[in-house]
Amino acid sequence: MLTLHTQRSALSSAITAGILGLVLSGCSPADSTGKVETDAATSLNKVAPGAPGVEPTWAFSGKTGIGTSYEPYLNGQYQDQATNPVSKVWFSVAQGILTETMYGLIHNAQLKELQFIISGNGFVDTEKDNTISSIEYLDTDSQGRPQSLAYKIINKDFEGKYQIEKHIFTDPDRNSLMMKVVFTAFEAGITPHLYVNPHIDNSGANDIAFVDGQALVAHTSDTNSTVMTIKADVDFIHASAGFVGTSDGIIDLQDNGKLDSHYQTTSDTNQGGNVALTAQYPTLTNANDSLTINLAIGFGQDKASSLVTAQATLDAGYDAVKQAYLGDDKHVGWKDYLASLTPLESMSNNTTDNGKLLYASALVLKAQEDKTHAGALIASLSNPWGDTVSAKVGSTGYKAVWPRDFYQCAMAFLAMGDTQTPKVAFEYLKKVQVNQQTPGFAGTPGWFLQKTHVDGEIEWVGVQLDQTAMPIMLGWKLWQAGVLTDAEITNWYQDMLKPAADFLVTGGRVKLDWNETNITPPNTQQERWEEQAGFSPSTTAAIIAGLVAASDIATLAKDADASTYLALAQTLQSQLETSMVTTSGLLSATEAAQIEGNSAPYYVRISPNGNPNTADKLLDNNGKPGLDQRLILDGGFLELVRYGVVDAQDPVIKNSVMLIDNQQLEDNLRVKYEFTAKDGSKVPGYRRYGNDGYGEDTVTGFSYAENGNTEDQRGRVWPFFTGERGHYELALAKANGSLTPDTKQGLINTYVQGMETFANKGLMLPEQAWDGVGNPTRYNYKMGDGTNSATPLAWTHAEYVKLVRSMTDEQVWDFYPVVSQKLAK
Repeated sequence: MLTLHTQRSALSSAITAGILGLVLSGCSPADSTGKVETDAATSLNKVAPGAPGVEPTWAFSGKTGIGTSYEPYLNGQYQDQATNPVSKVWFSVAQGILTETMYGLIHNAQLKELQFIISGNGFVDTEKDNTISSIEYLDTDSQGRPQSLAYKIINKDFEGKYQIEKHIFTDPDRNSLMMKVVFTAFEAGITPHLYVNPHIDNSGANDIAFVDGQALVAHTSDTNSTVMTIKADVDFIHASAGFVGTSDGIIDLQDNGKLDSHYQTTSDTNQGGNVALTAQYPTLTNANDSLTINLAIGFGQDKASSLVTAQATLDAGYDAVKQAYLGDDKHVGWKDYLASLTPLESMSNNTTDNGKLLYASALVLKAQEDKTHAGALIASLSNPWGDTVSAKVGSTGYKAVWPRDFYQCAMAFLAMGDTQTPKVAFEYLKKVQVNQQTPGFAGTPGWFLQKTHVDGEIEWVGVQLDQTAMPIMLGWKLWQAGVLTDAEITNWYQDMLKPAADFLVTGGRVKLDWNETNITPPNTQQERWEEQAGFSPSTTAAIIAGLVAASDIATLAKDADASTYLALAQTLQSQLETSMVTTSGLLSATEAAQIEGNSAPYYVRISPNGNPNTADKLLDNNGKPGLDQRLILDGGFLELVRYGVVDAQDPVIKNSVMLIDNQQLEDNLRVKYEFTAKDGSKVPGYRRYGNDGYGEDTVTGFSYAENGNTEDQRGRVWPFFTGERGHYELALAKANGSLTPDTKQGLINTYVQGMETFANKGLMLPEQAWDGVGNPTRYNYKMGDGTNSATPLAWTHAEYVKLVRSMTDEQVWDFYPVVSQKLAK
């Protein structure tokens, strides 16, 4: 009896019994555009049954690798030229296989997954489910630091029957991805099968797949569809197109271990579905046999161009393409980009892994920029909890622009010595600022859109005042660093920053899509977690810093509003404690305060009405009912110290830190958890805030909102908070005079190493890490494992880079000296 090693649903016997296998002819079922021709005389038994297949989803979001080619700017843009082609292909790796692969715009997925199915004596394995995976970088320096986003993955089956080694990277000269695969058999009769699940043009519900000679092709039923072609330098024996879960290759192989239903296409009527392509390669007849296959995935706007692209990559050859990706005498590659980041070498001395994560972070941050819209920095090359999220309708997930995450990344580029990218990014921000020409908008302009596609298409329309302040802050930093001249910052002030500053002063009516409201700063419609309205310490910190920065630039521009901006910043600073600090709290920062029957003052997460001593409740969010504002803590108040608004030794700040550190709070309200670093020491991790529901279910282990269930969801630890706390502790040590070489090393061991602890095997940093509370889910997470939320998160990598730079300089990188100077007067 065949042993089945797969988690996929079985095909009903009624379907398999009625289908006859068809040996593929050399005839193509498609014309030159890649669209399937209808031929009633020949289509019988060529068309796969089981349409439309199971409902499509995205892949596991805990990526262990992402990649794309490095492309240099030409006059501040990506310009595709014959002498300098720009490859617009991005890929991700998770669970040992190739997952979402994008072409065109960075959010435009074309592929959900590509893996191998292995059949042998009495078994059928899927690579994702039945192997133990390891990953490493193909290119490293003498210190073991990554030099490019090219990966070597080795997958070994649980029982020692075979091994699959894969090398993955893109072709910088073409819109294609290259993969070298080496199969090794440790017993006789191992047969590899390539399995491909397309999700063309960002959806998996409308695809058509077919076999065309020795090529596997997919597109959608739309006229202007992208076409994806897969070609290898080793011929397959058989191939088949089918519908996922009903007639695909996995279903076919399950009954007898053979690919014997050779469907040529999934449609002869231009009807799409969730499709897959499967190709059988030569059997490794004897133990210790090996087989090497080079394959290329080519993309284009028609079948001919995608095939030509794939074949050209194969013709160029593995060595040439890999070297071009790294950088050679004809190509500016990833090693050249890293070489341009001169601070990295000295920054590496302030890490605990010799700079490995630092170099990986530099690569990851640059890879998450669109190449059509230069400077468009996305939040993550992933779809959170993707394997439980429907892919019937296109979604960007985190592959989109938030000005807040954007700011973090731009500041990290500046910290590691890249002055070009943050300048181009800053200039890009004009695209996502609301003005009177913004489609559908009425009201007061100047604020920045909550979330957009990289081309500026509006996705979410909430008003977040920190996202309006941060572009001003970034402009000031670039000006101070000499990246923007006096003349340039003056022009940008008039064109973009003054309207933003004016909105921070007056607010006003906003009407866009569903959002019709009046904004009265500093009362924000949404704080940095996009869930609550009111008076937020983190938002107000950015507003104050933004206003002081605007005042400084306005002075240069000889604008009389400079005094208005500064005066409001000073007023807001003076009102912090009355609007966001509770003195009648339900939590206490000290035992003494509890004994005395008082509550030491502390910052609340957010005060809905600016009166933190009342029982006002926060809004329900993420399946959690809103609680009394005085019960909810988060670390957002630390931004007040980071930007220079409040001194690190401020007693309310210190009280609030003590509360954050209270690990005796019940898990729903608790923020801090401890994890074990590589040296055996304990390092801290922090949740966003108490009562956070943006995470896995503690009872069922389901992903966030899986099957509509939200009752017991719980947000987990976010690793970038370890960096935020490290920045505060550095500021505190400087303020109280305790910063010595030994104390600095202690900070590095705790906070830099703390962030490094959360990196996965591919050196990707996650959005969330498992904190040990509740059901460890279907993935059986261990403490500190990145979850399936979003990995890599650009913000986390940016915070790590900035923390290392801060430790190197012994000065908080995001500190604004002009803020502390102006507010002290």
